[in-house]
Amino acid sequence: MKNHISFFETLLRERCSVSAEDLFKYSHDETEDISILPNVVLKPETTEEVSQILHYCNTHKIPVTPSGARTGLSGGAIPLHGGVAMSMERFNKIITIDEENNQVTTEPGVITQVLQDAVKAKGLFYPPDPASKGSCFIGGNVSENSGGPKAVKYGVTNEYVLNLEVVLPTGEIVWTGANVLKNATGYNLTQLITGSEGTLAVITKIVLKLIPHPTHDLLMLVPFFNAEEACKAVAEILRKGITPSGLEFMERDALLWTKDFIGDNAIQIGDNHAAHLLIEVDGFNSDLLMDDCTKIMAVLEQFETDEVLFAESQAQKESLWKLRRSVGEAVKANSIYKEEDTVVPRYELPVLLKHIKRIGNEYGFKSICYGHAGDGNLHVNIIKGDLTDDQWNNELPKAIRELFKEVVKLGGTISGEHGIGLVQKPYMDIAFSNKSLNLMKEIKSVFDPNGILNPGKIV
Repeated sequence: MKNHISFFETLLRERCSVSAEDLFKYSHDETEDISILPNVVLKPETTEEVSQILHYCNTHKIPVTPSGARTGLSGGAIPLHGGVAMSMERFNKIITIDEENNQVTTEPGVITQVLQDAVKAKGLFYPPDPASKGSCFIGGNVSENSGGPKAVKYGVTNEYVLNLEVVLPTGEIVWTGANVLKNATGYNLTQLITGSEGTLAVITKIVLKLIPHPTHDLLMLVPFFNAEEACKAVAEILRKGITPSGLEFMERDALLWTKDFIGDNAIQIGDNHAAHLLIEVDGFNSDLLMDDCTKIMAVLEQFETDEVLFAESQAQKESLWKLRRSVGEAVKANSIYKEEDTVVPRYELPVLLKHIKRIGNEYGFKSICYGHAGDGNLHVNIIKGDLTDDQWNNELPKAIRELFKEVVKLGGTISGEHGIGLVQKPYMDIAFSNKSLNLMKEIKSVFDPNGILNPGKIV
């Protein structure tokens, strides 16, 4: 590898690193406690440099793992086979905001919230908002097809990606589509790259569709005495023709752990509160939003709930959303855990929750559930607690496999927004037939004939 590093040092100079500190920094993301060191960390800042790196690595069959902000939860940025960790952090410019066509062209290393704030200043809205939006990169969002709370109304990342500049593993630079809202010209390469988790190409520019930014929103926190009843209420709200801009589910312990983690005691959680729904509506007419809230309250009357909290100020809204967005961090700070990203048709949420608790009882693990209930997307945090290492390493995978089988039986699948990456790859046979998996492998080989780009992920 020494000769190869000399090439990279000549190309990038100080943006090539083999320091122990950098190798460790880029050896992991937020996935459990997995860490695998790369041989070298590279920080290109132009598309041409990415092209030269990939062409060289393809010629010499050196593994390359694209790296963003490393906030992922499926091991997508872990350099499983060593080689090059290629950080895209220097691709951090918003190139242009096109107010006439409601589009933005950006580099992939821009923090998602920075992008959202920049377009909001122009009265425009980029809705996908993962919990880590304050630190994750927009390129990682595209690579994982990220969602977030607002997906229930506005959809996930792929619905906003119009065009991509990418570098293929062999070094060629191509655009995948066109900067238009309708495109029926050939295979949809843009959508193929979106969600491909850095296994097919390296994204260097992104063109996103924008929409007008809503001017009003209302937010309520609803305590339920029964968690399954909270799940049932989700489908009933949507069946009444109301489309909230956020419809989030949090089990009791999710909120309790998060309150302690962030030191927020403003929200009181009763001893008999089993779960909460966080419900937001947004739009351009405050009277219509109040009508939506009235309809939601009428639905909630069918269920046993405690007093509903309406956020009375922007500060209180931000406080409630901070509670929801901090759940993942709170769980991680509390215990060793595994997070499963299940998704089912939303009407099946109560059944899914029953299966989770049944399987937990059978295998002896505690789970904390929360997520985007409006999409049927439930994050299942499995807590190690008193489980032995043998149970954790050998029995728990059996429990997860059983859970995923139940998810698929309900018409769902094994990842809603976190991706497959490294940790979910062993379960792909549950969601897909051998033929489907082979098609994916063949697509991978067309893009990446030597298998150098993010090897060992998805398939």
